[in-house]
Amino acid sequence: MKTSDYPKVETVNPLQGKRLRVRFNNGKEKIFDCHSLLNKGPFTAFKNESFFRGVKVDAGGYGVSWSDDIDLSESELWTKGEMLNKKVENGEKE
Repeated sequence: MKTSDYPKVETVNPLQGKRLRVRFNNGKEKIFDCHSLLNKGPFTAFKNESFFRGVKVDAGGYGVSWSDDIDLSESELWTKGEMLNKKVENGEKE
């Protein structure tokens, strides 16, 4: 799949447990777990909860970002996120 073929990000919501709830422009929602990134380079900033909660959708929906140096692409969120099948309440799957 080419990068241009991935659905774009419409919304992102930080959840408990360093996870992101991401809704794409095709109507699908996925949960992306950021735990594996916590000890990698600039992503160590995720250990600060207020920083992690400051995530925003990039212009054009090409990913999400926290700063100019810390971001995740729509392709990574799409391919590594877990499809949301169940309702998510307070950051926990039912």
